[in-house]
Amino acid sequence: MRGRLHLMFWGIIMLALLASFCSAQNGVKRVDKETLKGWLGRPDVMIIDVRAPQDWAGSDKKIAGAVRRDPDDVATWGKTLPQGNKIVTYCA
Repeated sequence: MRGRLHLMFWGIIMLALLASFCSAQNGVKRVDKETLKGWLGRPDVMIIDVRAPQDWAGSDKKIAGAVRRDPDDVATWGKTLPQGNKIVTYCA
């Protein structure tokens, strides 16, 4: 279980949310585990869990402070994300 938790937590995947959040100049970037660890709890960083509803609901392995959003509805919730913040999405 512990190994699975580490894989999920440290297996953070950057996804493209919306073109408006990723300019052509900097694109979508992956975040390594040490960088993300340093960002936890920062008010300018939003962590979004985009796992399938049943995977998320059935798991006790979640990043503290992350919010769960449906990846199929990114066109809707993506518009509500705070401009200028770092947005990290992950699934496991």
